[in-house]
Amino acid sequence: MSRTDALLGLLCFAGTTLALSGLRAFNREPLPARIGPYLPDGRWHADTADAATALTAVLSPLAEAFGSRLSHLTGIRSDLRGRLAAAGRAQSPSEFRLAQFTHALIAFGAAAMGMLALRPAPMLALVVLVGTPILVALAEEQRLESAVEQRRERAEAELPVVAEQIAVLLAAGMSLGATLDRIATRGDGVVASELGVVMRQVRQGSSETEALRAWAQRSRSEGVDRLVAVLAMHRDAADLGGLLATEARSIRSAAHRRLVESIERRAQLVWVPVTVATLVPGLILIGVPFVSAMTRITG
Repeated sequence: MSRTDALLGLLCFAGTTLALSGLRAFNREPLPARIGPYLPDGRWHADTADAATALTAVLSPLAEAFGSRLSHLTGIRSDLRGRLAAAGRAQSPSEFRLAQFTHALIAFGAAAMGMLALRPAPMLALVVLVGTPILVALAEEQRLESAVEQRRERAEAELPVVAEQIAVLLAAGMSLGATLDRIATRGDGVVASELGVVMRQVRQGSSETEALRAWAQRSRSEGVDRLVAVLAMHRDAADLGGLLATEARSIRSAAHRRLVESIERRAQLVWVPVTVATLVPGLILIGVPFVSAMTRITG
């Protein structure tokens, strides 16, 4: 029996097992699980873990160790919980690491089946088997970093408008808490959702200044830091609306500068293919006479 036949037989066995497990005759629940809903307070469901929970408990430490070591090797030193919060994801660090580890295992299995089918050189097979799960895990880290950056850019774009709204509402006589709650309730962007988190923390007992500073730490944005620094003076400043309007103009100017820099960088990148397209024909025109001359000299 060849390796391919053995692999196909294993896949057929796994598929048959999964198909039969969905039938009631082959998948009867144990007696304690069947009588659990009728017990007082549902003690069976509260105290007994199923197979999926047990498997998650076993794989979570391995996944966290794998992801942490990989992120440290690639130079990512920031806290995973903070990065998830900055990206606006509701996942916990253990859930993210478990999903990352699962995707890496799936990639390893796919690479192993491909190597069994192709049978390349041993060194190439080793590189593919080791490199594929690492690349998949790094892709998860890159997606998280991209989500953090996109959310930061959206927040920076929304900050001037939100700052002006806060200034108008404060000038109308509303308190800071009522102003933030109004924007969080009626807003629709990233800043509105973050202000909703701020107001939930305030209702849970935190002060407005502490909740705003937690938002600034979570967002990792210079514009949010400056806005929070102005809002933290709401008990001492007499003209907070004017300060917020000035800060909104400053944030908008900074966003305009970043936009101009991005446009200039993209304009410079346009010249790269033009330069290459110009140099290649020139090298060919210079190389042909040179090769011809060298051929005549060498006889």
